[in-house]
Amino acid sequence: MAERNWYLLHTYSGAEEKARNNLEQKVKTLALADRVFSVVLPVDNKVIIKNGERKVKQEKVYPGYLVVEMIMDDETWNVVTHTPGILGFVGNYGKPIPLSDEEVERIIKNRVSEEEAVAKLHFEVGDTVQIIGGPFDGMQGKVESISPEKEKARIKLMMFGREMPVEIDFGFIKKI
Repeated sequence: MAERNWYLLHTYSGAEEKARNNLEQKVKTLALADRVFSVVLPVDNKVIIKNGERKVKQEKVYPGYLVVEMIMDDETWNVVTHTPGILGFVGNYGKPIPLSDEEVERIIKNRVSEEEAVAKLHFEVGDTVQIIGGPFDGMQGKVESISPEKEKARIKLMMFGREMPVEIDFGFIKKI
C-alpha cells in the first residue's frame, strides 16, 4: 500500500473554500475517507481595526492553494484532479511531489492563533506610547493609526519643534 503524504493543490484564487468543500463532499460521497484524510486551507488570524473596533479576521496564507493529506493512487488522484475548483497538484509534469515534514510544519502548524493575534496588538489609536528601540528610542508619542498587516503603527512624535508622524514596528512600541 502507498504511504500517507501531504500534497499541495492549485485552486482558483478566491475560490479556495469552495474547492475545499467540493473535495470534502466528494471524498464523503465516494467513501474515500480511508485514503483522503484531511483538506486544509492555511489561514492566519490578523487583527484589523474597523471603525475604531478591533476584530480578528482570518486571512489566507497561500491564496490559490490547498494542502491535502492522502494516500496517492489512481483513484484518489482522479477524484482530486476532477474536483470543481481544483486545477491540479503542484509538481513536475502532473506528477505530484509530496511535501516534506518541514514544509507541512511551516504551512499548516505554525499559524497564529486568535489570542496571539490580539496579544500582538497591545495598544490602540490615541494611546500614548514609548519607542523602545531604533533611532527614536526613548521618545514618546501618540498612536495615529495602526497597520496590522504590516505590523507597524504610525506614531506622532515631537521632533524639531513640531509633531512628525513616523512608522514604527510593533516590536519597538510600549504602551505607557
